[in-house]
Amino acid sequence: MNLEVVNSGQLLDIASESLLIKELSTQLEKDFSLANISLKLPLKFDAQTFVSMIREKVYHLMMEHFAEYLNLLYIVDVPEREFQYIEVTDAVEVADQVTFLILKREYQKVWYRNKYK
Repeated sequence: MNLEVVNSGQLLDIASESLLIKELSTQLEKDFSLANISLKLPLKFDAQTFVSMIREKVYHLMMEHFAEYLNLLYIVDVPEREFQYIEVTDAVEVADQVTFLILKREYQKVWYRNKYK
């Protein structure tokens, strides 16, 4: 699987086209709950709202619950080498880039599960 996307919007477009958006949403909610973090994504899909909710949750965790933030990244299994490419400008930008990494990894899980089931 070779994903050539640079932002969350492109990734969600690909997920929608491949009809995996519901599975992606379910996987996100599952991994967040495994990290003991509540996340309720809307039933009606809207890419902007979808990304915004996750970004806000990531930002909140980064600022106020850093241990839970690290636990979430561990559970989602975001590759550590990806963090070296994050440009540190401010906390909001970092939260946006981390949200993209989380979505990218969760999409990979869903894609592989769907391909090899």
